[in-house]
Amino acid sequence: MRRAVWAAFSLACGLRHPADSPSMSLAVLSLLFVTPAQGWEAWARRARAYFPHVDFDRPSLADALRILLQLLWLALVKPPGRHMAYESDMLSALRDARRLASRAFDAWRRGFAALAARYPSCFDPERLRRTTEGMAGYAAWESAALRYACYLMTAMLAAICVTTPFDESSQAVFSAVLLLIALWVRRIPGQVSNLVLMVFSMVISTRYIWWRATSTINDDTWLNLTFGLILLMAEIFAWIVLLLGFFQSSWTLKRLVAPLPEDNERWPTVDVFIPIYNEPLRVLKPTVMAALALDWPFDKLRVHVLDDGCREEVRTFAESVGAGYIVRPEHKHAKAGNINHALGVTSACFVAIFDCDHIPTRSFLKSTMGGFLKDDKLALVQTPHHFFSADPFERNLDTHGKVPNEGELFYGRVQDGNDLWNATFFCGSCAVLRRSHLMEVGGIATDTVTEDAHTSLKLHRLGYRSSYINVVQAAGLATESLSAHIGQRIRWARGMAQIFRCDNPLLGKGLSLAQRFCYLNAMLHFLNGVPRLVFLTSPMAFLIFHAYTIYAPALGIVLYVVPHMIFSVLSNSRLNGRFRRSFWSEVYETVLAWYIVIPTTVALLFPGLGKFNVTAKGGVMNQDFVDWDISKPYLCLLAFNLLGIGFGAWRLAAGPDYEMGTAVINMFWAGYNAMLLGVALAVARELRQVRVAHRVRASLPVTLHLPDGRAYRCWTLDYSEGGMALQLARELRLSLARDAELTVSLRLGERSFAFPCQLVFAKGDRLSVRFADLSLEQEGELVQCTFGRPDAWVAREEFKQESSPLGSALDILRMGWHSLRGLLLLAVPSGADSRRGSVALKWLLSLLPRQPFLTQD
Repeated sequence: MRRAVWAAFSLACGLRHPADSPSMSLAVLSLLFVTPAQGWEAWARRARAYFPHVDFDRPSLADALRILLQLLWLALVKPPGRHMAYESDMLSALRDARRLASRAFDAWRRGFAALAARYPSCFDPERLRRTTEGMAGYAAWESAALRYACYLMTAMLAAICVTTPFDESSQAVFSAVLLLIALWVRRIPGQVSNLVLMVFSMVISTRYIWWRATSTINDDTWLNLTFGLILLMAEIFAWIVLLLGFFQSSWTLKRLVAPLPEDNERWPTVDVFIPIYNEPLRVLKPTVMAALALDWPFDKLRVHVLDDGCREEVRTFAESVGAGYIVRPEHKHAKAGNINHALGVTSACFVAIFDCDHIPTRSFLKSTMGGFLKDDKLALVQTPHHFFSADPFERNLDTHGKVPNEGELFYGRVQDGNDLWNATFFCGSCAVLRRSHLMEVGGIATDTVTEDAHTSLKLHRLGYRSSYINVVQAAGLATESLSAHIGQRIRWARGMAQIFRCDNPLLGKGLSLAQRFCYLNAMLHFLNGVPRLVFLTSPMAFLIFHAYTIYAPALGIVLYVVPHMIFSVLSNSRLNGRFRRSFWSEVYETVLAWYIVIPTTVALLFPGLGKFNVTAKGGVMNQDFVDWDISKPYLCLLAFNLLGIGFGAWRLAAGPDYEMGTAVINMFWAGYNAMLLGVALAVARELRQVRVAHRVRASLPVTLHLPDGRAYRCWTLDYSEGGMALQLARELRLSLARDAELTVSLRLGERSFAFPCQLVFAKGDRLSVRFADLSLEQEGELVQCTFGRPDAWVAREEFKQESSPLGSALDILRMGWHSLRGLLLLAVPSGADSRRGSVALKWLLSLLPRQPFLTQD
């Protein structure tokens, strides 16, 4: 850093020896304020060399900014001057590596095809699955001595693989061999092959972290050391989360529904709690009606609306349908306090809890209560949260039904894995709890704003058991806007940080080691804001500040980083491919990172601060708009990454050859960050949503009755509380007037229910109707025939296993590029053509600092 500024000072002032060097600040200021020894004419010649992008003959106002940025760059950034011999001729090495990899891949493909043809039994996936699972089922594994001996041997081999130092060639061969084996194992279905892939990924990732910690920290300057340690800490955090995630989801239990006794006199009493605060009554109605229709003995079922908003319309509705109505005099501790008050005025042996927008199916209690009658220690049965409306990601990115939503991974895979370790989390809704055990821990926890997870933690500390039934038995509304979605996640993140601070699962009594790991992983998931921001900004350490965060040759970085990424992506794709597409976790983390940093930090330092915020449901949006308030952090981070890419382009053009590889790697990293931020901006573009009642795609048999008495068989295309879209049978064409009075009838079991409606739209063999003037009784019957059917969500969208992570990567790149392109077009003044946009971009690039042109006099 001093060499560049000293050169500028010495050339300007006529100094010739470093011994004459003044302080750094004087050196920078000398370019403008120190009278040179050789006169102003000589100073002008020298200055032109250090400001090659400034026209001193015809200066402009922008030149003042150019000079300032150049001076700051010369003062704060170490210009190229440190030769790293091991990075010379990097481009040639990369070309050779590419050719070698291409030849190796072709040879492997030919060899694999030959082996498969010669030994077909060894490459038959189903045969291999039976063999591996048969080996895993050997009775010998029941021996604790054999298991621990295998664990010890595996740990020793892993330690050798992790810590043995390799040169570049050995590292390339080691990674390539493991990758070939992994690609073969990946063809074998079953959970045993999942475990093999996980072990490979853990070894490669741990080897990468070992290499980073022991070989890549540069402490020659405080700048390099600081940036390097920050990135290393973020990578260690991500590595710990990766290992805990593998442990948590290593083997799913897939618990079956426990049957109930045939004599329903032995079935216990159940209180159904439906807490509500300020949500619209139209959101509450179908939930209460479905709860009243639960398939359970009438005298053993009590439905209560817990109204913390004390609204008269809610009271009137509850009384009209026969539900209990409970209010409390003091509104402390939000939802947890509301439920605890209801626990004090009710008496059933079990309590089922539903959020006011979660509509249960008739079979909910039959699917969840059987286990309680067989296990007195069972305190909690949780079922998945399913959403029939699109969340902001699905709606604004148009991925609804195409890409699993954010919650699918937790409810589809993680909770099943937790169940294996008796660590199922209570999720606040769609669950049943045993009253006696719940009261033993003081009711619903009120110490944190994530009262649900904290309650299950307290139950597990007392040795009580939990279970997870991975069958959707209720469905609700997702958050309508990105701001509401972020607000909900902020509450979850703050609550998990509070638990981590006040009731840390790693400490205290009562939990098994596996339970501690499961809870720890859930909490670390919400503490990833800082690491994600580090990953989003780290490339600029080199591109802008010329700091070496990873002090290693570019080829070495590629040989360690790329296998680490490939194996983690392959393993997670295999484990979670049905529930989370590759790279989408980074999209979700990028959207939330900025917003959860401050709440989690405050919660860790001052766990008593913060309050419960209710997630808005059932809203509408009358027009498209961009939520610029939410987008501000994304725009700032995007500008920072684009600035880094600009600096990188300048380094490629004007920097030394030996840094080209490092510059390319960091530019690629910054470009990937820009794509992620582009997707985040796309999510912030809220699309119009005017439906008050969300439609659910389903094919149900319906009979359509015309005013003249004719009836036609048809099927639903979708339905909602307000209407239906119908498909006529046998390509029928009906000539009906708009608003024609019709009737549709649906069957539920042996009964048929008729609902009056009006025609809204008809074209060909398709028509749409809206329900007209339904009574409360008919509304309840409609809910039973649609949302409350026992099989309502059996045919929900089942996502197939991800075939290739590459497809997901391309989808994210496409979305990110489309968003960035739209942002660029938006930045160009209205009516301007692409040429004006190009001119504006060139002008912005002209402000970037330039490499000085040093000449000899």
